[in-house]
Amino acid sequence: MDHHQLARRIEHTNLRPDAAEADIRRMCSDALQHGFLAVVVNPVWVPEAFQELKGSSVSVVTVAGFPLGASRPEVKVVEAVRGAIDGAAEIDLTANIGWILAGEWERAENEICQVRKTLPRETALKVIIEAPLLTKEQQIDATMMAINGGAQFVKTGTGFQGGVTVEQVRALAQAARGHLRVKAAGGIRTTQQCLALLEAGAERLGSSSSLEIMGDLLSDQAV
Repeated sequence: MDHHQLARRIEHTNLRPDAAEADIRRMCSDALQHGFLAVVVNPVWVPEAFQELKGSSVSVVTVAGFPLGASRPEVKVVEAVRGAIDGAAEIDLTANIGWILAGEWERAENEICQVRKTLPRETALKVIIEAPLLTKEQQIDATMMAINGGAQFVKTGTGFQGGVTVEQVRALAQAARGHLRVKAAGGIRTTQQCLALLEAGAERLGSSSSLEIMGDLLSDQAV
């Protein structure tokens, strides 16, 4: 896989609480330089990122209910819709992990439905399920929940509860059966990891180490 092909699978991420406007503008510049698929920023930075990337092939992704997933459903709805209004093409929604772990699938699914039905049709919705906290069976059930909720992607995790594994991605991709796509995120720092996760069935990769990954790939290709 060459530099461009890998870059178009990567969502270049900065969800740090200490990110400043200069950091967001710099990451947008880096995304344009490398041709990343998207940048992922906290809601407050969506307008700035949108202006920096307007007219380019790099889109803006933001989050709702991030990172805990424990906001009230109506708050998640407002956050998601505001993100779309501000220019985000996609929303990464943290599901209510407590409900998932307790087996309250209907409540968790209804929340996703609420967010999905209020978003513009063209705005993609990704559901974060925190796979590191779930059994394989729960990961499969959570994928079905995301499908039933109308999401376009299931995302492995926030990175706050552990890193993504090939096994997680494979379980989610097999459960999805093509009905939605898989985004892998959490601790992705090397080209080798990227390739393994893509081979396991990930369509997208979210990483805050995107520049290092591209540097590794270019170094390997130069050898």
